[in-house]
Amino acid sequence: MLLNKTTYTGYKNRPEKILQFGEGNFLRAFVDWFFQELNKSGKFDGSVVAVQPIANGMVNMLNDQDGLYTLYLRGLKDGKAESTHETMDVISRGINPYTDFAAYLETAENPEMRYVISNTTEAGIAYDENDEPTMTPPNSYPAKLAVWLNHRYKTFSGDAAKGVHIIPCELIDKNADNLKRILLQLAEKWQLEEGFVNWLNTACTFSNTLVDRIVPGYPRERIAEITEELGYEDKQVVEAEPFHLWVIEASESLQQELPFPSLGLDVKYVPDMSPYRTRKVRILNGAHTTLVPVAYLYGLDTVRESVEHPVVGKFIKDAIFEEIIPTLDLPKEELEQFANDVIERFRNPYIKHLLMSISLNSWSKFETRVLPSITEYIKRKGSVPQKLSFSLAATIAFYRGKRGEEAIALNDDAPLLELLKTAWAQYDGTDESLESVVSTVLSFEKNWKMDLTKVEGLSAAVTKHLASIVNNGMQKAIETV
Repeated sequence: MLLNKTTYTGYKNRPEKILQFGEGNFLRAFVDWFFQELNKSGKFDGSVVAVQPIANGMVNMLNDQDGLYTLYLRGLKDGKAESTHETMDVISRGINPYTDFAAYLETAENPEMRYVISNTTEAGIAYDENDEPTMTPPNSYPAKLAVWLNHRYKTFSGDAAKGVHIIPCELIDKNADNLKRILLQLAEKWQLEEGFVNWLNTACTFSNTLVDRIVPGYPRERIAEITEELGYEDKQVVEAEPFHLWVIEASESLQQELPFPSLGLDVKYVPDMSPYRTRKVRILNGAHTTLVPVAYLYGLDTVRESVEHPVVGKFIKDAIFEEIIPTLDLPKEELEQFANDVIERFRNPYIKHLLMSISLNSWSKFETRVLPSITEYIKRKGSVPQKLSFSLAATIAFYRGKRGEEAIALNDDAPLLELLKTAWAQYDGTDESLESVVSTVLSFEKNWKMDLTKVEGLSAAVTKHLASIVNNGMQKAIETV
């Protein structure tokens, strides 16, 4: 017996107000959850039409279940493991524009359609010069949206009241600004009416966003247990952590229409999301990147066991509170609360987050997530942060490719892997050759966007830490910091 309107008696038809590009796990566990909560509160009455943004997707499976699916929220709450689930009925239907383009365009004719949501991966907001307005559909997400918006503009003769709020959730900085830029570029290339461009600029709003919730997705390993618990089959089950954060650079009208904060949900309407993006990148992502080489070389394999380890756990907490937070400009209490939430999320017993899965492309991650904390700490404190520089040394040691007798499956850009392979091949056990390894890595400007050997004190600190790791092993070396 499959989950659908027949097996779920609580289904309620609601007007379609949200056009959502993406039917995957993240949007169904994040944005759709917010709208479900708003529906339940009585402060909103609307449903989502999920548009499949690529040719191959899950719209057919979603429609087989009448848009219904089960969301499990599993994690720590006040230090205690908690698992809850509910049937999500906020999606009315799914549309595949590759097989039914007419149905896709028809949604633009709906006078109640008000919001456009998207999560088409980081590569989704991109300009494709091959897109044309006559394609059914065009290739890229921005072009699909441009065609839809132009159709809506013509349907309602440019009525400003039929403009929409466009809220992209792709994980790129200034996602809405980038999307709008491409839409205007397409309008110019396609020679769309000047009135359409004015309508886009004045009747529609574009909100940059930052989204944060870990969504492991479909719980394949325990689906038999879930089916028994639910009493029916659900092929669209999705799991997520309870933590949620949605930062939106919202217009006044959007804030009034979608009163998420009034429900106690962690939605922040702000004039500038940059400080929150920096907070997330430096604390959450930065802690991950700082932790991985240290914990893995220590002999640990998952995030949870690492943060709960008496030595490694203390290392990463000290790195966050003593060396990362002092480089940020939001209120200290707010930063510390976020950091404590991050640590609790890392301890989630329902998520097995392998360190090796985070190690992918460690060098580019270190450059964007950790290096800014190092350079800002030096600027503000006048000294090199010991934990973060120790992590940099540990990353160099990690890319030697060995954990004891075990080979490490390194995964990074080929030029970086070759650089590290060559540097370590020349290491002969002397201090001079170790200094050469560090110098080779820190001077690789293609990755760092600068020559780190010119940062006062950094080369010396990293070399000292690396010597300790190489000569004494991680378990002894970490005691020095």
